[in-house]
Amino acid sequence: MIKKSEKEWRKILTPGQYRILREKGTEPPFSGRFVESDKKGRYVCAACGNVLFDSRNKYDSSCGWPSFNEARKGSVEFRDDRSHGMSRTEVVCSRCGSHLGHVFDDGPKPTGKRFCINSLSLGFREQE
Repeated sequence: MIKKSEKEWRKILTPGQYRILREKGTEPPFSGRFVESDKKGRYVCAACGNVLFDSRNKYDSSCGWPSFNEARKGSVEFRDDRSHGMSRTEVVCSRCGSHLGHVFDDGPKPTGKRFCINSLSLGFREQE
């Protein structure tokens, strides 16, 4: 697990990334750069570079955030989130603990999952 002080995170992340990744914020729907992206490659944690999702697992859920039906094995952890009067499952990076988004059980087969992830929490490594 990568451990940094909040001061160190502030130095390496943009203010928007810090708000999402470290303060569990969310970006407005349909505002993120990866919502409509269909490039081939891997999505990584913007804070630490941990590979999280493969582009072949990305799909258009029309929810306003990049959606994936599966995360790479061991790349994320799940936490109960009861904020904002809701009961949800938060998705965090298993390497640095940064907030990525939430996962829901209304996705397509075969997994039935919809990982609803903030674009600002992601980086991208294009497939060559």
